[in-house]
Amino acid sequence: MSALHLTGTVLPAGEPAQLWIEDGRISAEPVPGAETLCTDGFLVPGLVDAHCHPGIGPGGAVPPAEAEQQALVDRAAGTLLIRDCGLPIDVRPLQSRADLPTIIRCGRHLALPKRYLPGYAIELDDPALLPEAVAEQARDGDGWVKLVGDWIDRAEGDLAPLWPEDILAEAIRVAHDLGARVTAHVFGEAALPALIEAGVDCLEHGTALSSEQLAELARRDVALVPTLINIENFPGIADKATKYPTYAAHMRALHAGVGEMVSTAVEAGVRVFAGTDAGGMVEHGLIADEVEALHRAGMSRTQALASASWAAREWLGHPGIEHGAPADLIVYPADPREDLAVLRHPKHIVLGGTVFD
Repeated sequence: MSALHLTGTVLPAGEPAQLWIEDGRISAEPVPGAETLCTDGFLVPGLVDAHCHPGIGPGGAVPPAEAEQQALVDRAAGTLLIRDCGLPIDVRPLQSRADLPTIIRCGRHLALPKRYLPGYAIELDDPALLPEAVAEQARDGDGWVKLVGDWIDRAEGDLAPLWPEDILAEAIRVAHDLGARVTAHVFGEAALPALIEAGVDCLEHGTALSSEQLAELARRDVALVPTLINIENFPGIADKATKYPTYAAHMRALHAGVGEMVSTAVEAGVRVFAGTDAGGMVEHGLIADEVEALHRAGMSRTQALASASWAAREWLGHPGIEHGAPADLIVYPADPREDLAVLRHPKHIVLGGTVFD
């Protein structure tokens, strides 16, 4: 691996700087004989997809070779760090690949029988088993556990919570005692109070969050990953739910209000991060689409970019562009803070010090 020399405007500081890459790491000190990669442009910490599923396709789990191709598509879009947010396959072989994005594993979704997509989750026969299952996932994962907080209950004909409040609180306490954070899939209103009160660390989607609950998320520093480009599928889901008219109307209402919810979250000071929910209904490689959707929902361009780059990296415990950090960065020909469309046209993608153009 040859040493590299880069000159450009480094984000988030926004100041012109020089940096070098040697042995896969960034150096602020000159490296003799380094090959010049760029003499101008904008240097951005590798993009982050905080809700991504390399290993899931429209029909559920995919073979390892297909999961690899999904990760390569994400890399080509500039996504160099992925929080998998729940997978039915073991992606540790992908984690060992230096040419693929870094993957933070959340392990398997935890749900109840017939209360999530078939084949995705570990389905517990009794809600009381949740704390034990959370402990198992916390020990096996990379510091995150994924719960299914709500899903359609066909007996009720609408979204409903999965877990009793006391069991949920105990499960999240167990995860925290083991040093893991807990995130939860949640669409509707009913599951939110118990999740927030139990100490959940992050909410996925969160389409029904009220202004009062968003203020509480900000106070507790609970993150939100709204997956806006996936929420665009809600009307289509509703159209197919002809047997459940209450659920269908609910999904349409949640879709209609999600932009205002995200705008209120930003105003309240909630930490909002970009996640595409790729796999299943959303294709991989669409992180730029999610960043643009967050901007349309009320984030400034810089905030939206940060939610998929340096801010998300800090939240997940991964450095940006700094001395000694892994050399995971993107070189863009223009300033993405001025025009987010620039994200679709990276000049150089550098992962672990290797250039992928």
